[in-house]
Amino acid sequence: MTTKATTETGTEATTGTGATTGTGTGAQEAPVAAGAAAHADLVAVLGSPHPAGPDELGGKGARLDELIRAGLPVPPAFCLTTGLFELFLRESGLTAELRAAEARSAPPAAVREVILARDVPEPLARTILAAYEALGRPRVAVRSSAPREDSAERSFAGQHDTVLDVSGDAALLDAVKVCWASLWSDRAAAYRAGEPAGAIAVVVQEMVPADVSGVLFTVDPIGGRPHRLVVEACCGLGEGLVSGRVSSDFFVVDDRTLDVVEERVRYKVTKCAPLAPGRIGMTKVDAADRDAPCLTRDQLAALARTALDVRARYGTEQDIEWALRDGALYLLQARPITTRPRPEASGDARSPYLPERLEGQPDTVRHGTLWSRMDIGEIFVGLMTPLGLSFARHYQDHVHGDCAAALGVRETGDVGLHMGFLQGHVYLNISYTSYLLGQALPTRDQRHFTRRFVSEEVDLATYENPFGTFPGGMRDLLSATHWLRATANEMLVMKGRARTMVDARLYEFDRARRLDLTRMGRRELHAELSRYLDYFHDAHVGYMPYYINAFGFYGILTELCARWLGAAGDNLQNRIKTDMSSLRTVASAQEIWAVAQAAKARPRVMEIIEAAPLEEVADQLRADPDGEAFWQAQMEPFLRANGTRGRQEMELTHQRWIDDPSYIFQMIRRYAADGFTADDIMGRSRARQEGDAREVLKKLPLPQRATIEGLISMYALCSELRETTRMSMITSIWLVRNVVYEVGRRLVDEGLLHSLDEVAYLDFADVRGYLAGELPARAVFPRARTEERRRVHEYRNRLPEPPLTFVGEHDSTRAVRPVKDGARLAGLGSSPGRIVGRARIVEDLVWQADEFQAGEILVTRHTDASWTPLFAIAGGVVTDIGSMLSHSSIVSREFNVPSVVNTKYATQVINTGDMVMVDGDTGVVEVVEG
Repeated sequence: MTTKATTETGTEATTGTGATTGTGTGAQEAPVAAGAAAHADLVAVLGSPHPAGPDELGGKGARLDELIRAGLPVPPAFCLTTGLFELFLRESGLTAELRAAEARSAPPAAVREVILARDVPEPLARTILAAYEALGRPRVAVRSSAPREDSAERSFAGQHDTVLDVSGDAALLDAVKVCWASLWSDRAAAYRAGEPAGAIAVVVQEMVPADVSGVLFTVDPIGGRPHRLVVEACCGLGEGLVSGRVSSDFFVVDDRTLDVVEERVRYKVTKCAPLAPGRIGMTKVDAADRDAPCLTRDQLAALARTALDVRARYGTEQDIEWALRDGALYLLQARPITTRPRPEASGDARSPYLPERLEGQPDTVRHGTLWSRMDIGEIFVGLMTPLGLSFARHYQDHVHGDCAAALGVRETGDVGLHMGFLQGHVYLNISYTSYLLGQALPTRDQRHFTRRFVSEEVDLATYENPFGTFPGGMRDLLSATHWLRATANEMLVMKGRARTMVDARLYEFDRARRLDLTRMGRRELHAELSRYLDYFHDAHVGYMPYYINAFGFYGILTELCARWLGAAGDNLQNRIKTDMSSLRTVASAQEIWAVAQAAKARPRVMEIIEAAPLEEVADQLRADPDGEAFWQAQMEPFLRANGTRGRQEMELTHQRWIDDPSYIFQMIRRYAADGFTADDIMGRSRARQEGDAREVLKKLPLPQRATIEGLISMYALCSELRETTRMSMITSIWLVRNVVYEVGRRLVDEGLLHSLDEVAYLDFADVRGYLAGELPARAVFPRARTEERRRVHEYRNRLPEPPLTFVGEHDSTRAVRPVKDGARLAGLGSSPGRIVGRARIVEDLVWQADEFQAGEILVTRHTDASWTPLFAIAGGVVTDIGSMLSHSSIVSREFNVPSVVNTKYATQVINTGDMVMVDGDTGVVEVVEG
């Protein structure tokens, strides 16, 4: 029998439960006699008198020893010194074998397996277990401690293993071997860069099943601001924070006064915690703790005082890991901060222009450019990882210019000016884009385009385009002629191109599912990525005319409704827009409903979906005869049509529904339980809206009515083609993602990444260059560069959300303060109606879809296509960011759900369970009962 002990780096180490003096199962428990520890001098009880120094204790062990001696609150621990490790090698006959392996440059994994395969000699096992007995035999964390680890020069952070929540003699011995063997892990070998492995110590420390844990930096590790202690705190164990899998609160404490000068409390859905003996995993945070700060002011002050004691003792800035259990503070580790902030990484840059594009620009351009991230395909919404940003750069450099050309723009200009990047967000350069679109007749008046991408933060009355207007004369005539010819051709080919794009999407999707990327060599992967990038290019260029033309017809419709109908035409264009039955984003909700009904018709299938853990539902269905029949008849067609959807789709790190269908099963549970009909899901508002539109149009003279109806028809056609071909665009991103993650898997195998989570910190250009070249992975993906990108991303994640639109520059470090009492918020009413209901903050769709109750008010930062099924049961929708044409607004109108968007900080001032009034007409959200 075996159990799984989860390591700090996310891997699992197998530990036997029946042996104490070896790794074979079935051995008897060895008695630990008082005089049995023949090598007790090779074990140091930390904090007590002993002769071992840093070379014997390793960096982590030596630090903990010093902290305990200083009277700081560190859990009791002992250290198996490097001498005991070397004795293990000698008595196991491994010393000469390992020297020979290193001499012939044997793969680290092979050396590691040799260590794991050897039993711990009985005298050494007795020594280890005697120390464990003296500790009281509690549950322990077993931590590697190499001599150079946690030094001021090199941290070796995460390179060697930690095994958490270990209990029992056999499990302890196996965990010790895991730590010893991690000296030859691929990642540790890559970090050493050819240096000898040396020796390693192991710290066995009483496990703290933390209620709250986190890290404290005694100096801002990225921004470098003086007198600032930076604290990140999460519910549960700190491993969730390290891996980036949980939300954390962020605090900044002044080291002179201990006052909290900055605070960002996130909604916390999940935490890392012991799930069973020897098993660490993710579980939900109690509902009462999700909105609350992880730490009180008193706890922050106590933590800060302790951190200052540590800094004073060592005379250098510190990176401190800590935990709270039942209100008691424990220090788990302290190490010198080994990096210093770089100015360009600190968030000081205030212009979205890339540095190479900013040089030489006149002040009028630098300070007068209008930037917007409103509705730019909805796939760029929100903070992006370094991988996502670098992929956006690829799109900008290799695709966006051709998209402009597809619109009939004759001169596409400098593609480097089309887009910008600020604080991890992607912005469209509205000034430059509207200048270029002046070549097209419908957007010759820049206001038609500019108004579409401006939120209320910008006053257009004072705005002037620093690029001016597109040149007149012969260039203007040539551009206008070119646009007319291109537009006429587009009207002829648009339907045929859409059919071709649909067929190509299904072909590429089916082909990709048949391929096994793991069996491909580097050149084959490069060829596959090149194929996918070509398809990515063509899908985006083919899609763009539908998107812009739908936008154009909608804009003309809006102007004519206002001119001809006056007050009677208020919101007519939005009501027309809600007849979106052909939208894939909305149709997916109906299709999930249909799958849910098919599941309900099969009791065994519904039993599996409702009872199995989410991550096991798919496997259990496929292993069951009735479940497999359901999978083939229902899930496969659904995934073929919708499976490449996901959150923030240009962000390559996010799994799609086909990669992880957990969210689909959550929604099947909801739709099956709530008993909705197909009309509930798709037709709640359409009949009334169509009736309203017909009544308004009857008031117009026949020529004007015919004009409006013609515009509606063209808008509907372009919208239908836009949504049909949008799946091609989304699928092309999924194809690219598959190759990137196959590269990431190989980098994990080579030890260059700790886990697949770190793919987020790669650069897409590096991935392309690696597959196209001959350089070894170590040269292309140095660990230091990955760590730097991680730190920058973490810094950006702490900052307030930047504005949707602004002119010139924006100070990304300027905090946005919520309304004083949190009782009333003003945003943009984007779907009419007024409703009062209980709020539900949703941070993570997969983990929270089962919590969301029909009729609740959905409160979140922003939404995209993957959220649509939740709208079908929502009573109202409130978002931090958004506009009249953002996803949340469009889909809310389709479902006749009152919606207010762009509240900026609803998720910070509304709590789950609050009674909230949402007025989609006035744009007001009010907490009427806390």
